[in-house]
Amino acid sequence: MNKKLTIIVCIILVLGLISASIGIGYYYGVYEKNIQKETHNIFYDYYVAKVAQFKEENKTLGEVDVAFLGDSLTDGYPVQNWYPQYNVVNRGIGADSTWGLEERLDCSAYDVNPKVIVMLIGINNLDTMLQNYERIVQKIKQNLPSTKIIIESITPESGDFAFRNPQAITNNIELKKIAERNGCTYIDMYSELLDPNTNELKLEYTIEGLHFTDQGYKKITGVLTPVIASLLGF
Repeated sequence: MNKKLTIIVCIILVLGLISASIGIGYYYGVYEKNIQKETHNIFYDYYVAKVAQFKEENKTLGEVDVAFLGDSLTDGYPVQNWYPQYNVVNRGIGADSTWGLEERLDCSAYDVNPKVIVMLIGINNLDTMLQNYERIVQKIKQNLPSTKIIIESITPESGDFAFRNPQAITNNIELKKIAERNGCTYIDMYSELLDPNTNELKLEYTIEGLHFTDQGYKKITGVLTPVIASLLGF
């Protein structure tokens, strides 16, 4: 009898543990989904706010020399400080992708009608960026036939982000081909920012392995400045 009771108690305990595990797993699964949803909503709200900001700014813009299109790498680039000789606008949105950029080309490019566009986009959707990257370029050329386009390569990363560098290298090969097919200027910013000793983004150029420090932006500006000047005829 005692033996049977012991077996029954063990079975109850095991079932209890299984139920608890399922319950905990469900809780954390729901929690994780809620976190992802909340994060998505934050980025979406930011995207909507930035688009509204661009549309408002466009109402009072004069003749624009250069428009910088991109994600957080552009959003955090104080272009007015780095290019005081030109009338420049920043059309970067943090966490954006090539898909998001394609949806906002009117307020980011067409309505601005810049002489030159500098485009750095794709780091947030490396796996899918090539699906619509060339279409973005072609849309810009169709709507702004006089605008010259600079395509920046995807930039290298370091530390915890460095595992994405091989994909960036592969995508950059295709970006160069897209630039050549469409008469754009391609800039290999990947090589410019790479530390040859580590094959990663130079530490002095980055905050956390992805986004740029002032030194990083200084380097980028140094590379872009003569190219922009040449395209503008200076």
